[in-house]
Amino acid sequence: MTGDPNTAANTAPHIPVLLQEVVAALAPEQGDVIIDATFGAGGYTRALLDAGATVHAFDRDPDAIEAGEKWPETRENPPRLVLHARRFSEMAEAMNDAGIEAVDGITMDIGVSSMQLDQAERGFAFSADGPLDMRMSQEGESAADFLNSADENVIADVLYNYGEERQSRRVARAIVAARPLETTGDLARVVRKALGYRPGEYTKRPQKDPATRSFQAIRIHVNGELDELHEGLAAAEKLLGEGGRLAVVSFHSLEDRIVKRYLKDASGSTGGSRHLPQIESEPAIYRDVSKAIRAGEREVNDNPRSRSATLRYAVRTAAPAREAA
Repeated sequence: MTGDPNTAANTAPHIPVLLQEVVAALAPEQGDVIIDATFGAGGYTRALLDAGATVHAFDRDPDAIEAGEKWPETRENPPRLVLHARRFSEMAEAMNDAGIEAVDGITMDIGVSSMQLDQAERGFAFSADGPLDMRMSQEGESAADFLNSADENVIADVLYNYGEERQSRRVARAIVAARPLETTGDLARVVRKALGYRPGEYTKRPQKDPATRSFQAIRIHVNGELDELHEGLAAAEKLLGEGGRLAVVSFHSLEDRIVKRYLKDASGSTGGSRHLPQIESEPAIYRDVSKAIRAGEREVNDNPRSRSATLRYAVRTAAPAREAA
């Protein structure tokens, strides 16, 4: 996955971010069963296979699954790479269908993949003009469908809640006035104009393009990404065996806050007040919760997409999974 989808780095090869750190967090061993919940171009999966693990890889994008089916590990007997054309929130059901009760590790790389960003026809980025699509699964409501039909207040709420766009009302009003929108270029121009963008300003001041927040928000909404993250973390809790390892890479603050809050709660480190009655706490689901891990200077120089990546990992305890995690 990646950070800002509209930088010049879009032409770079698909380099998995924080690869060494993710592999170290998962500590794969020969014969381990590990889930790559977000297969994408398969960067993490390749490293895990090379370490001797069997990988169950998930992706809702049919293009990613089709590419993965060409890997030789899918044809081994038994296969060491098993592909699941499903959302990662469905991990538990998929593993149950495969007759697997517990796994040794799960990695989740949240957000849109480099492959998707680099294909203008998928409509995720405005670095190249393309249809206003943004659907990871290539099914259901597209970004154009949403923007051309939704109520202005609904659009504004999406921009504010998922893109943290402070001028969401102004942008939403401009979007509605400019309907119908058909391409990523159409949307970018409307957002820039609404926010007072002047030609040449972005190149002189190396800051995020003002349309970035809106594109992020709409993509998250169209794909239900934050709900998917919540459900994926709950599924991982059910699947990891004692000593199993969870490693989650996120790319913006909304995702990272969800992961941080989840691990804090699941590890029993929520704290409390000495002035309030002590309540017996539930057993910790995770231990050895890491702090935020970010890319070093060398990786950022080699792969600018890693600049916004944050890794958090933890180790599963023997405590039973919660019913509503």
